[in-house]
Amino acid sequence: MTSQLNSIPQVSTIYYKETGVIWRLSNYFLEYIPFDHTNLVFCCIGTDRSTGDALGPMTGSFLTQLVSFPFEIVGTLDNPLHALNLEETTNTLYNSPDKPFIVAIDACLGNANNIGEIIIHPGPLYPGKAVKKDLPPIGEISIKAIVNIGGFMEYNVLQSTRLNLTFEMGKVISRSLLLAWHRYNLKNNSNYNTNKN
Repeated sequence: MTSQLNSIPQVSTIYYKETGVIWRLSNYFLEYIPFDHTNLVFCCIGTDRSTGDALGPMTGSFLTQLVSFPFEIVGTLDNPLHALNLEETTNTLYNSPDKPFIVAIDACLGNANNIGEIIIHPGPLYPGKAVKKDLPPIGEISIKAIVNIGGFMEYNVLQSTRLNLTFEMGKVISRSLLLAWHRYNLKNNSNYNTNKN
């Protein structure tokens, strides 16, 4: 796993309304995510009680509805992964006999001109950092969506974020992950058939 992490870019960023965003984002996911890992887990962090912070669980719910996406999803609108259960869930996952490779997905705050950007980078995500919460880091890969402006009254800013933005960004992330998984499978099948012949 280390060699793959060393060979991928440090940070990739794309705007969620960019032309061809789902295809381009799937390219990034194919670079960053080891779809052949035996215990690949997607942790979608946030709460359904805040429109801005609902990005994670909304993405998790979208992913669970995709019947051809076979990976474990932790954190949905029905069963969120948030400050109250994050540490316990993280401990349970990392104490599994088959060590997981966790892809962490969460909303974040940023500059006004960066709202709508999706950021992917190797290394853990630090949930609750924007609202000064001290929570354990999570993930080998982080996917962050900038949903609003940071720097002041973060709780209020998250509460007043447009639900349509988190909904659309969650949809883009989930559809891109599904496309990346399908493209990974097609490539593998193609390689298998080539080697077979």
